[in-house]
Amino acid sequence: MDAGDVVDVVCLGESMVTFLPSQPGRLADVPSFVRTIGGAESNVACALAAAGHRAKWVSRVGSDGFGDHLIAAVAAYGVDTSAVHRDSVRPTGIYFRTATDRATDTHEVLYYRAGSAASAMSPENVPYEDLARGRILHLSGITAALSPDCLGLMRALTARRPGRPLVSFDVNHRPGLWREDPAVLLDLARGADLVFVGEDEAEEAWGLRGAEVIRAALPEPEVLVVKQGARGATAYARRARPEPAPGDLPPDTFTSVPDTVTSVPAPTVDVVAPVGAGDAFAAGFLSATLRGLGDTARLRLGHLTAAATLTVPGDLGTPPPTPYADRLAALDDDAWGRLHLGPGWTAAAQATEEVRTS
Repeated sequence: MDAGDVVDVVCLGESMVTFLPSQPGRLADVPSFVRTIGGAESNVACALAAAGHRAKWVSRVGSDGFGDHLIAAVAAYGVDTSAVHRDSVRPTGIYFRTATDRATDTHEVLYYRAGSAASAMSPENVPYEDLARGRILHLSGITAALSPDCLGLMRALTARRPGRPLVSFDVNHRPGLWREDPAVLLDLARGADLVFVGEDEAEEAWGLRGAEVIRAALPEPEVLVVKQGARGATAYARRARPEPAPGDLPPDTFTSVPDTVTSVPAPTVDVVAPVGAGDAFAAGFLSATLRGLGDTARLRLGHLTAAATLTVPGDLGTPPPTPYADRLAALDDDAWGRLHLGPGWTAAAQATEEVRTS
């Protein structure tokens, strides 16, 4: 593989055309919708590309107008879409959602993705060479829920093999999609190097309560990030295993090397819509990982990138300029604790950076 072919992150997964309502209310009452895009893995790719990284999205879409729109919209962020396959038989997935909070009973989501082009992804039709060209390969549990073939692909990609990229896995448990025992997601996570999981979804999917309990059930990944909603996030990072002394038996468990545990509270955010915040958090954390930053900075940049999405109505927010985000991430604990971000804060940050550099 030529060095010029290597990208920072390859993201594999389904993206859909998303229809956002023109006004709050039941789907039955909404008169019109605005077309946008949504998809966990392409969201991560777009956020990383917007932050200046080389990102590639691998997927399948239909040979239809919605597929045209998806590819063009993702590419507009600077993402490499050359490995997106066009399916002449299966359609591009779409979904509709209401404008209200996903956490309430009034929220509605209607998916039209059964039999979609992306659900046909399998180890046979997704070339591994397209996936191995990234320093990081980012996956999510949503893909595993799309079809048996997709689950087979995810099992193959999370199997440990020599020379593979760093595998990042966002659990992304979606009960409405999942037909298998959600313990399958735990098995997939065990094969990854870096795992993101929400404290709430770990309890719902696996009956695991609390960050320490989740880490005990997932000792294999080198880094485990447990997202704790508005409270913040905790990272468990296992550093390089020391070489055994001559005559010593090599350690046979992952837990033989102690973790470094880092917790960072989330800043106060005036939430417009929560959709896509987890994907943005992953993008911020991966961006900081690519830059070799420490665990506190990685968590803070994850929170800041999530805040950029939480303060807009769609699935994708514009990340804050890197120099500005770095200054916020470097605040002392007291100043970080006072941070309050509302709609328009990334635009204000961009204007601030333009003044600084003019």
